[in-house]
Amino acid sequence: MFKKILIANRGEIALRVLRACREMGIGTVAIHSTADANSMHVRLADESLCVGPAPAKGSYLNMPAIISAATVAGVDAIHPGVGFLSENHEFAQMVEEHGFTFIGPSAEHTRIMGDKITAKNAVKALGIPVVPGSDGPISSDEEGLAFAEKIGLPVLIKAAGGGGGKGMQVVRRLEDIPEALSIARSEAKANFGNEQVFMEKYLETPRHIEIQVLADNYGNAIHLGERDCSIQRRHQKVWEEANSPAISPQQRHELGTLVAKAVSAMGYRGVGTFEFLYENGQFYFIETNTRLQVEHPITEMITGVDLVCEQIKVAAGEKLTLTQEDIDFKGHAIECRINAEDPETFIPSPGKITNYHAPGGLHVRVDSHLYNGYTVPPHYDSLVSKLIVYGENRQACLMRLRRALQEYVIGGIQTNLALHQQLANHPDVIAGNYDIHWLEGMLVERQGLKAA
Repeated sequence: MFKKILIANRGEIALRVLRACREMGIGTVAIHSTADANSMHVRLADESLCVGPAPAKGSYLNMPAIISAATVAGVDAIHPGVGFLSENHEFAQMVEEHGFTFIGPSAEHTRIMGDKITAKNAVKALGIPVVPGSDGPISSDEEGLAFAEKIGLPVLIKAAGGGGGKGMQVVRRLEDIPEALSIARSEAKANFGNEQVFMEKYLETPRHIEIQVLADNYGNAIHLGERDCSIQRRHQKVWEEANSPAISPQQRHELGTLVAKAVSAMGYRGVGTFEFLYENGQFYFIETNTRLQVEHPITEMITGVDLVCEQIKVAAGEKLTLTQEDIDFKGHAIECRINAEDPETFIPSPGKITNYHAPGGLHVRVDSHLYNGYTVPPHYDSLVSKLIVYGENRQACLMRLRRALQEYVIGGIQTNLALHQQLANHPDVIAGNYDIHWLEGMLVERQGLKAA
């Protein structure tokens, strides 16, 4: 097992990894930018090193600086957390070339699965259903027009090398294809350094369902069920559930088994998530995340499996001790992503925390790096906390969530706590009746009611 791990991330996820390391008896090294010198993970780590200025480009995305920090600290491995360099195959390769273990899949798997086109082709060959679309990048307007006519409108143009809604365009008219391709390529290049885009059939009312997998170096792979991440705004997840209120145990078993077999066949190592759109009883693969997910706690709540500890173990070369038969899905869990943002305009709201009180009680978990007096910097993602609640069933979970949301106090900045309170009490959410477009429609309706 590793003796010391460098955590190449910040905020709540760095703190989550640090806690897992501490419980496993592993030393920790926190890196930070100048803006994060007083962050909670820096305060709690065994050692800490500043790797650059506040902008992420000069610190958390600065690969040479991170490798230098790992060398100075004498670590065995580097955990990339989520975001930043966690799915960068060049970083994974650099880590291994410098004699450290990358706590994640191989650089080759990160490269293959990090590109939506190659990932789609790879899983298609392994029998996983995919959204009808192009097998490669769309290289010209003429090719785009021809392909759109072939699969039928509407179509979705997507960046091959990224996600989060960047480089994504929905097109409902053929005459709009050239302009949409141009915009998508420009956004893709600006955000991911890769201007390649591809095209697929646009599904009108799908749910976003993802399967969590765990695999070792010896061909052993299991799935830990699904998460429903359909409540989104601008392709950014806001609220996640496990299990999905729309999926049956039989569907969970069939899709999970299919994905686990594919993971084993490709020789994948570590944790990973296979994401699908689900519409009219059919699943369609869209992408793979070759890392820990922000929403991993809800899977931990219903399975009792510590995904970060398991991730570290398999990276250290240990065999999985869990089998599929060991995974027992119990109860229901919901995660609310608490963001530092204006509740009406969603503009980020950095600033100093003047009052902080986290909810507690049985089966209530808060993953956050906030504390009284902490200043939320303006340089990074607005996620500042994750509220995770468990119940013996979905109704009990929703009741506990409403209580926890009422207890949660974050003063000094604006947050979306009020939005989550509204969601927890909305009839459609209570009924589990929503798709990936539902939240944006609800927000438009809310604005309309206020204007009236």
